[in-house]
Parts: sequence; structure tokens; C-alpha cells
Amino acid sequence: GIANVVGLALAKKHLVAKFNKPSNEIVDHYTYAILGDGCQMEGVANEASSLAEHYGLGKLIAFYDDNHISLDGDTGIAFIENVDERFKGLGWHVIWVKNGNTGYDKIRAAIKKAKAVKDKPTLIKVTTIVGYRSPNKENSYNVHSSALGAIEVDATRKNLTWPHEPFHVPEDVKRHWSRHVQQGAALTVKWNAKFAEYEKKYKDEVAELKLIITGVLPARWDKHFQFGVREHGMGVICNGITHHSPGLIPYCATFFVFTDCMRAAIRMSALSQAGVIYVMTHNSIGSRENGPTHQPIEHLASFRAMPNVFMLLPANGNETAGAYKVAILNRNTPSIIALSQQELPQLPRTSIKGVEKGGYIISDNSSGNNLDIVLIGTGSELEIAVKAANELRKGRKAVRVVSLISWELFDNQSNAYKESVLPSSASARLSIEAGSTFGWEKIVGLKGKAMGIDWFGASAPTSRLYKEFGLTPEVVVAAAKEFC
Repeated sequence: GIANVVGLALAKKHLVAKFNKPSNEIVDHYTYAILGDGCQMEGVANEASSLAEHYGLGKLIAFYDDNHISLDGDTGIAFIENVDERFKGLGWHVIWVKNGNTGYDKIRAAIKKAKAVKDKPTLIKVTTIVGYRSPNKENSYNVHSSALGAIEVDATRKNLTWPHEPFHVPEDVKRHWSRHVQQGAALTVKWNAKFAEYEKKYKDEVAELKLIITGVLPARWDKHFQFGVREHGMGVICNGITHHSPGLIPYCATFFVFTDCMRAAIRMSALSQAGVIYVMTHNSIGSRENGPTHQPIEHLASFRAMPNVFMLLPANGNETAGAYKVAILNRNTPSIIALSQQELPQLPRTSIKGVEKGGYIISDNSSGNNLDIVLIGTGSELEIAVKAANELRKGRKAVRVVSLISWELFDNQSNAYKESVLPSSASARLSIEAGSTFGWEKIVGLKGKAMGIDWFGASAPTSRLYKEFGLTPEVVVAAAKEFC
């Protein structure tokens, strides 16, 4: 919630700095959010709220529905902190409306005061009674996330003296809201005139702004700002930036293992079709002496299981360039680009075009599909597959090496293409990946073998770790000889 909105406000501030002129402020809207007590308990809300003040998001106004009820009951059982003082400590402007049930004029006055504060975000705490005027469920968690039910709806109607049929909108309510249609139309005419004047003076800026609005990449797209150590907030804020304008393409970066701290944000990217680019480094035991706390094992498998996510594991610079191209061009799917810490060689025949297919052939000395074995490598382990293949070929073995950078992209290819890369006749398949082998049976089949790591890592130099976990060309060759 609030972290997404901070992302929207950051995107707006970026556009303000880039396109507004002293005489013509074409980006001039406010960003609003509504928070509940549960939101205030979440760490990600504090992460995002801290950044909101740090970047001076003066046109961000958040309403805090202070009703002291959450899913598990009265907040007194687990949440008694002074939210006002916490937000003041974060640097926010704080206003308290004590009667949010009927104090409409007080709320309007609070909004007016909030708009007068230009250099910081504002929290308007509005104290309310949840389920207001429901005779039997008012001020109860039973109304927090559940429907009133037919009996209680009828009782509430009587308590409110509300005679109208369900979904009927009384005429006085229509008249009240119809004012806003006229006001909105007038504001639209006013803004269009302002933009027309802007377009006459600043043709280059307008051309770039239109690219951002439509989602086409502009000439310069390399701006960034610092999130600090706020992984969860970082991911959710990037979701907000993506949803603000199609042409604003955010990326965020941290160690791959710390996607554990932002998994909910990544899942929401996938669910809401936000094309955030997650650049994750230290993607395996290759993170060396950092040890098992910093060495991802199950992470690749878990994100391959998540719908609408491209999990990309490039083997070198060529494939990394291809991974970025895929990520930038697919605006409705988040991409996770998991990069290694160790230096890797530029292997021959790795390519951007191959990455776009998800999987492709690196080398093959067979005659047609008369293969003794297929070695499948990902990321840094593609080099191991190549070295093992070279050794096997010395023994006159027909070996194909496949780079499988993205299961999702490969799945999207035609059956004919997939068959050309991994022919069904080639049941002798061996995969090499420095991560969990969970799920690899889909690729190697029941007769194949997945080489990986199904326990946590350790602290040691990279070469020692790969040797200890059995991920070396020599071990791969020995395993391959069991097939051929």
C-alpha cells in the first residue's frame, strides 16, 4: 500500500524535476494513500515512509484510518505505539482529525493544511469507529474483513434511518457528486491549455514526456537514487514507479539471497504485471567467504515456480546484455537477473539472440541428433559444462552443450524449437547448476540427472566450494560417463 504510493510520488517528483518550468508546471498533481492499523505494523511501511521524508515528497498525503482494530482484534493486544510521534520522528507533517465518522469539515480543513506544506509528506490521522452505526458489530474485528450479513445490514439500515433500496443513489447524493464532474472538466480544460502553451516552447521536453507516457524508451534512461538497506520497501516502491508511467522503468539491486526480504514485492510485481527489473548479484556459492547466509540455494527454484516472472541466469557479458534486453522489452512481466560474483569468460557462441529464446545450443559435435549426452548449464556453470564437453569429446563422445538461461522464455517457444534444442530422443541429459535440483526433472527427464546443491553453502574460496560440492568439470565428466 503505502510503499507503492511512495513509488508513485517518487515517479511524480522525478517528472517534476525533469519537465516542470518556473512559468509552467505541467506535472502538478498530489498523491494520496490510505493506511490502516495493520499497515502501520508492517516494516515495509516504515521503510517507505522513511524514504518519503528523505526525498521531500511534499505532495504526498496519507490518511491513517485510526480505528484500533486489525484482523486479530483490538490493536491493544499487539500495537500500542504512538504513530503520531513515530511519523514526526521520521520527519513527516502530522495532523490529527479526532472525529472521522462525521467530521467532514475537519477532514477538508486537514487536507487544506496538508497542501500548504511543500517540503515534506503529511500524515492525516483520522480516528474512526470501524463498522460505524452497525448495532452489533460496531468497533469489532468481526466487521474488519467480513461482510455484515443480511440481518446486520437490515439492523444498520434501521439505525441509520436509511430507507433506500440496495444500490440506489439518492438524488441529493448525485447532486453533491455532480459538482466534481464539472470541476474536473474545468480543470481538464485549464491543464490542456497549459500543456498547449508548454508544447509551443519546449518541443524536445514534450517529445520525451510523450515517450514516458506511452512507455517507449527515451534517449537517456540512466538515472538512479539510493534506497539504502531497505529491500522490501525498495521492491514495492519500484512497483509504484512502474505503475505511475509506462516509460519509467525502474530496476533495483541487492544480493540474490536477500530476495527473501522482498519476495512479497516481487510477487506483487508479477501479480500486477509490473515490469520491474530485479538485478540480483552473488547468485550462488560463488559468493565465497560470505558463507551460507549469503549464498542462495533454493531461490532459483522458488522464482521459477512463481507465475509471470522471468528468472534469468546469464553465463557472461553476452548473455547479460540479452537478459537486460528481455527485461526492458517485456513491460508486463518482472525480470530477475541473477548475476555471479566471480569473473566469467566470454564463451564462444553465447548470444543475445539465444537469450531471447531462453535456451539454445552452445556447441554440438554430433551428427544430427545422434547424441551420447546433452549437458545443460546455467549461469557460471555453463563454463563447467563446456569444459566437461571438451573432455568427453576427446573420447569420441557426441556431446551437445545447452545454455538454459530462462525456463520461462524457453517454455514460451514453439514445440519445434524446443525439440531442436532438447530432442526427445536424447534421454541422456545432465544439468549443472549451483542451486537446488528441485524441479530439474522437468528438463532432464526421468532418465537424466541434475547436478546441484541441495544443502546450504559454506564459507571458503570459490574454487574450494565448487570442488567440495562436486561441481567441477572432472565430476561432470565422471557423471556423464555413467550415461555413455
